[in-house]
Amino acid sequence: MLKKRLAITLLATTFLTGAASAATIDVAMDTSPAGLDPHLVTAFNSVMIVQDNVYQGLTGLTADLSVVPSLADSWTISEDGLVYTFKLHPGVTFHDGSVFDAEDVAASIRRVQSPDIASPMSSRISPVVGVKVLDPLTVELTLNAPFAPLLASLSYIAIVPAEAETNKEALQQVPVGTGPFKFVEWQPNSFISLEKFADYREAGLPVLDGIKFSFVPEAATRQVGLASGEYDILPSIDPATALQLQGQPGITVHETRDLGYTLVGMNVTSGPLGDPRVREAVNMLLDRQEIIDGALFGAGVPGGPLSPALVEWALPTSDYACYTPNVEGAKALLAEAGVTAPVKIVMKVLPRQDTRDIAQVVQQQLAAGGFEVELVNQEIGQFVQDWRNSEFDMFVSANGGSPDPDLYFYRTFYSGGSTNVFKYEDAGLNALLDKGRSVIDQAERKAIYDEAQRQLACTGPIAHIAYGDLATATNAKVNGFVINPLGRLTSLVNVTLSE
Repeated sequence: MLKKRLAITLLATTFLTGAASAATIDVAMDTSPAGLDPHLVTAFNSVMIVQDNVYQGLTGLTADLSVVPSLADSWTISEDGLVYTFKLHPGVTFHDGSVFDAEDVAASIRRVQSPDIASPMSSRISPVVGVKVLDPLTVELTLNAPFAPLLASLSYIAIVPAEAETNKEALQQVPVGTGPFKFVEWQPNSFISLEKFADYREAGLPVLDGIKFSFVPEAATRQVGLASGEYDILPSIDPATALQLQGQPGITVHETRDLGYTLVGMNVTSGPLGDPRVREAVNMLLDRQEIIDGALFGAGVPGGPLSPALVEWALPTSDYACYTPNVEGAKALLAEAGVTAPVKIVMKVLPRQDTRDIAQVVQQQLAAGGFEVELVNQEIGQFVQDWRNSEFDMFVSANGGSPDPDLYFYRTFYSGGSTNVFKYEDAGLNALLDKGRSVIDQAERKAIYDEAQRQLACTGPIAHIAYGDLATATNAKVNGFVINPLGRLTSLVNVTLSE
């Protein structure tokens, strides 16, 4: 154990040197991440850097959202669905040279579930009530009830060294994983560099010598840099940028239907927003198609609680009466709730061009119903901190999606859920979500989540705006890039660069 602890300490000093090699790909992002601990980060840029590149889970998700083995070589499930036994991939090491084993898996599960760590991932594995190390390459998880999405959920739980179990600071600046790339250097507001992990478990991978994540706030600078070859990839670009880059020589825009979505979040402990009639009125004042046309350049579709990409789960937005813009109906609901105009609201805005544009259109639309909305643009660290601490009336943001309804609904809307920053509580919904995660039959689960969608769409704490076309641009040197609907840069392990 001491060996690992010393190795992690040394990483913080010895990995702060090193130059990019000729086969290093340069990924240009708009902002620097707020941190790199995979059990704590929620911002897109943090997740894109560490997920699948630096860290891995027991399972993984492919571009078509299929669950595949990752650090777990295989698994068996008991007949009652309560015990999962994972055989781990042999010969795996962490980037500090220490050996990966079942103790690291057990410690990572406990870390995510620890109230002291307060991980936003904890609800993803809340049915896990027991973790038992059977031998160095076998770990057993015991559940308190069958949990249909467990294998998909485990793809989000990065395995970290056991020594980090109770340390909330160790991995925020210096990540230590088992992935294909290891951390080298972080120059704040400039770049983060990763290098090829020579001892990666898959022979011949990664192909690249390294990845440099450059932080370039100006969209025009990123676009010029991509065209000139200074940058190789612009990930998760906004619709305006995608439109401008389409058809440019030497540039490919990769697109897929996004599982992520844009939203207006509402704190139900903040004045009139605690009344479901007021939240329904907010939905009725929103013209989602107008927002998509004006702020997203038409690149998207009006969105309900689940992405239309989840064709086996999502209800059509035509099922939600509140999605038909109705200013007079909204005013009547506010009057019924005893709310008089002007309703003063402070709306905090995620620092992205699309969310800033959305916020301005939403501000105008809500004004028609008597809301006086003050927009507050924040840098990413402050936005995330206020979000985590529920210090907002409203906010406009973008959230990543999930392949199973439980992975989104339970952590977000269940009372005390790990990302229920809205303070939303509804006993009926809690009962639905408890049942939805324990039922195995697909048709029965579909009926449960249909009911949940209908409740959340109009009176929940989130007004879902749109599901867009997820787009990433690459230059002609990049070969083998595959866009992932979760926004992850999973395919970088296979990417090559040509001259």
